[in-house]
Amino acid sequence: MTGQVDQDELAALMHDIGVRARRAARVLAPTPDARKSEALRAAAEALLASEGVILAANAADVAEAEARGTKGSFLDRLRLDPERLKSIAEAVADIAALPDPVGRVLATWQQPNGLRFERVATPLGVIGVIFESRPNVTADAGALCLKSGNASILRAGSESFRTSEAIAHAMQDGLRAAGLPADAIQLVPTRDRAAVGHMLTGLEGAIDVIVPRGGKSLVGRVQAEARVPVFAHLEGICHVFIDRDADLAMARTIVLNSKLRRTGVCGSAETLLVDEAVASSHLAPLVTMLLDAGCAVRGDLATQRVDPRVSAATEEDWRTEYLDAIIAVRVVKDVDAAIEHIATYGSHHTESIVTANAATAQRFLDQVDSAIVLHNASTQFADGGEFGFGAEIGIATGRMHARGPVGVEQLTTFKYRVHGDGQIRP
Repeated sequence: MTGQVDQDELAALMHDIGVRARRAARVLAPTPDARKSEALRAAAEALLASEGVILAANAADVAEAEARGTKGSFLDRLRLDPERLKSIAEAVADIAALPDPVGRVLATWQQPNGLRFERVATPLGVIGVIFESRPNVTADAGALCLKSGNASILRAGSESFRTSEAIAHAMQDGLRAAGLPADAIQLVPTRDRAAVGHMLTGLEGAIDVIVPRGGKSLVGRVQAEARVPVFAHLEGICHVFIDRDADLAMARTIVLNSKLRRTGVCGSAETLLVDEAVASSHLAPLVTMLLDAGCAVRGDLATQRVDPRVSAATEEDWRTEYLDAIIAVRVVKDVDAAIEHIATYGSHHTESIVTANAATAQRFLDQVDSAIVLHNASTQFADGGEFGFGAEIGIATGRMHARGPVGVEQLTTFKYRVHGDGQIRP
């Protein structure tokens, strides 16, 4: 079932997926960590064993995207090769090796009446993940949800549909090998966009939380229409600030990596801010480096004077997530002006300061209100794997429950266990 389907049939299909996911979640919640880890190791092996099927499906997805004129950065997100597939399988195995987040005793205390209280981590239940071009999300999300005792309903974008389907089938093979329900990881088997609407309703109480991973229009729709909680970021407008006490060699390395390592990821730097105190020494080398590396630069007047290849930045450029080899550059008065610029134009995702001044760095780290704030490091470390989470289901920029990379611990909630000796309330 790949294209448009009868809407009554689609409603019945989505209802059934929800029922089966809820049933699988009840099985997973008390499942010992050893069995969950066994299933994930088996899933990792199944991914490698299915290399031919997965890469053939991916080649068909890439060919279709190229025929539609899809731009390079999005093709890079979509394309798999043996090395990338190996990395996906390794990420699943890494998640298997993580400590079990379920059952952790988060706090204990005793009241004067003798009641003993425990706050204990529990799974969220059923997690719906809606994503676009990145097929690795199928494996990452499915594995993270399983490790944290949750069932997942995955809705892939049409760009990655064939690849995601092949990956999901391999993951389900791993579940079956460990004796866990294959319904714990389900991929919605249709490209019909109406399926997203059904998920946003919560599937009659089956879905506990929605995680969107994709462009601004997808995330905006999910945040506007979802009737269940959402873990999401709308955009990744990430900044690098070069302070007056920044080492130029370090700044060059960090800026180049932050912008151009992979331009299509949400942790790619979109704006470079340079302290005016070092503009005479640092601005030209940084801008020239970016231009020579094939990155378009849109700058303020000071930046435009550096090189005729720099185009004028508009107000909109400071608010733009390019996801491409384009960067906006501005000279600012000092660290306070940098913090103010980020507060005005940023998206609360990831920001970095380059400085040798520990006090300035601490000020930036304390005052910048973003999910991830770095000192002397690339913004491209905005990734759950780099945080030691094994992988991530997304980067959350809200302030409720989860923030930053959403790994296994963030996919749990808690309940209270209360132990008594016959106490009654007077």
